[in-house]
Amino acid sequence: MTPFPRPIRAAVLHGALVLALVPAASPQTPENGRQRTAEEERIAAERKGHERMLAYLAKVHEERDVANSYLGTKKLLRFQKMLEQADEKTSPKTIALLQYEIGQNLLRLGHNEEAIESLLASHETLQRFDRSEWPPFAVKLEYAIAVAYMRLGETANCVGHHGKRSCILPIQGDGVHVDPFGSRNAILWYRKALSNHPGDRGLELCARWLLNVMAMTLGEWPDSLSEEERIASEYLAPPADFPNFPDVAPAAGLNRFGLSGGSIVEDLDGDGLLDVMSSSWDTQGQLRFYHNNGDGTFTERTEEAGLVGIVGGLNLSSADFDNDGDVDVLVLRGAWIFGRGGEILNSLLRNDGGRFVDVTFLSGLGEVGYPTQTASWADFDLDGDLDLYIGNEGTPNRPHPGQLFRNDDGHFVDIAKAAGVANPYYAKGVAWGDYDEDRYPDLYVSNIGAPNRLYHNNGDGTFEDIAFKAHVDWPLDSFPVWFWDFDNDGHLDIYVASYDQGTPGDGFRLAPVVASTLGEDPAGLGADFPRLFKGDGKGHFENVTKAQGMDRISLTMGANFGDLDNDGYPDCYLGTGYPFYDGLIPNVMYRNLGGTGFENVTAPGGFGELQKGHGVSFADIDGDGDEDVFEVVGGAYLGDRYTDVLFENPGFGNHWIHVRLVGKESNRFGIGSRIHVTVEHEDGEHELYHTVSTGGSFGCNPMTQNVGLGPAERIVRLEIFWPKTGKTQVFEDVPFDRELVITEGEEELEVREPRRFRLGG
Repeated sequence: MTPFPRPIRAAVLHGALVLALVPAASPQTPENGRQRTAEEERIAAERKGHERMLAYLAKVHEERDVANSYLGTKKLLRFQKMLEQADEKTSPKTIALLQYEIGQNLLRLGHNEEAIESLLASHETLQRFDRSEWPPFAVKLEYAIAVAYMRLGETANCVGHHGKRSCILPIQGDGVHVDPFGSRNAILWYRKALSNHPGDRGLELCARWLLNVMAMTLGEWPDSLSEEERIASEYLAPPADFPNFPDVAPAAGLNRFGLSGGSIVEDLDGDGLLDVMSSSWDTQGQLRFYHNNGDGTFTERTEEAGLVGIVGGLNLSSADFDNDGDVDVLVLRGAWIFGRGGEILNSLLRNDGGRFVDVTFLSGLGEVGYPTQTASWADFDLDGDLDLYIGNEGTPNRPHPGQLFRNDDGHFVDIAKAAGVANPYYAKGVAWGDYDEDRYPDLYVSNIGAPNRLYHNNGDGTFEDIAFKAHVDWPLDSFPVWFWDFDNDGHLDIYVASYDQGTPGDGFRLAPVVASTLGEDPAGLGADFPRLFKGDGKGHFENVTKAQGMDRISLTMGANFGDLDNDGYPDCYLGTGYPFYDGLIPNVMYRNLGGTGFENVTAPGGFGELQKGHGVSFADIDGDGDEDVFEVVGGAYLGDRYTDVLFENPGFGNHWIHVRLVGKESNRFGIGSRIHVTVEHEDGEHELYHTVSTGGSFGCNPMTQNVGLGPAERIVRLEIFWPKTGKTQVFEDVPFDRELVITEGEEELEVREPRRFRLGG
């Protein structure tokens, strides 16, 4: 019996409901004979395009969902049919394999108990053979049974009895399981797997790690484990002097329960408070809008925002593409789905004061659907509006080139081929940044299975790939990426996360991560490290990954950066989105130690979420000046739904400013502009640098920039450089701990007092 009953027709019904509720477009000439105004024509055209998208998405769900390898039943039904057709001539080993495959697919669909039953049947079928005669898949069988019991325990406890510490490493307090059945049986089978397969390093690393996690879920770690089984506490929970960030999502009303998706934290309805938008990647996963009530709580207003029926999307990207002051949203679809099933249109949602309309077809973005989950906005041609690059998932059999959409007054034209940026590879992250400080934003594309690209913007509408020459083309299998100035030297650096799973033994792909976490040499397991490239502003980069303490292997998907302690140096949070159920590895928070290195503060900070981390947003949601962290949590498989987290920042006592830019000649929110702050500390003046962006490639921070000032005594000078015009605005002796609204070209800035409240009400 599945813990997550699935309403197969939900998306279709949603679509039909919306189609019924949206008034039909009025005729060209109303009954009174009056010609419609241009504004009325626009509204009618947008309404028609919105209805068209709703119908399209309902059809996508109906036609393609069953065949989806993560969400559908096609594989399960095939294996079940093969088992039903087995007769006395069928080899018992074949029957055992079918039982194993059926069990694995049932587990992925959320049918935990039936999955365990089928896996145990497979194990029983093999008992008639000596272990030396067991087929190759049997190496993973006992491990798979343990994982299935572990998943049963997670569902009963982390989901069924969810608390503030549920599935957060180190597991303690209300994170300890109320129902011990799943964990106790998982421990039994992990021990069987270890004893029956000595010398298999991949299995040993994975099973030993999960054995320790299971003991924690029972409140029996480390005493219930032998010395050989036990993992030292400094590896399970690395120590650091750092305060705890409690998860306040349930108390705040951020109660989405879904699969992997994207995140946006932004003032989406124009009331001055930061709202939350989140997606779920399945074809019936409703896009959700949570309105900030201003008292520490949120209310879902998805229907009021006009979003019912807008479904799917592994990632979201925010931008004001029409320069009207409202932040619009791009929904990215089709990621990870091979073949025709992933060729799904994205959605561009135009925001009008907190109500959204799908303008994909009207804007020129609805001509072709390629599988994707990554996109980034920048004014690459410095004409005052934001252009769009979408990194698609290309393969030799189905080429899906990257797309560069030039924004021509709200209508987009793909010029990627002519511009030289039609990356044909499997793109998983894209980011813009002016690394050589010539005013023109350059483009980094992170690929899986191919070298990465750094496209230098020539300033004439064309680009040149200089990644190999600049030594920034690796890791070969990479995922999220961003430009940032991690050491505050005024020059942009690059962080690109690895997603290289290696080839350890019999497919225990978690093994390199565990080895790296335990401080062991992952050599021989095949995985690669992330890269931190330090830029010099002239086009040269230095690999400083190891020197900065960022060389731990992690299977990162959702990730972003922000300044937790307001010291002026960006920190980062890496979400482990690895889709398989054995991936109980904590998401990782790194604190930047003043540009000299990064410290793992995951355990003391309470950031060690064990469930699958995707869209990440850093934002001062409660108006107290420090950044909280929101993360969309949930996996790829249908049975891997989970609740999102919101980590409340307890504060560090440093000063800050929120900078909101208002472009006149430039794009409305000043994306790509550079902020330079000179502050006076007790020991003298310090320089702080910040580039206006929404952060990394998987999760969006607000357009209003949070700039930490450390223990500043005063702001000596604040400078804003606008790339479009090449002009710099300078303000002296401005106040801190305030929001500053700076309009391009105006001599005076506006000072605002943020509205403060306690998260959770």
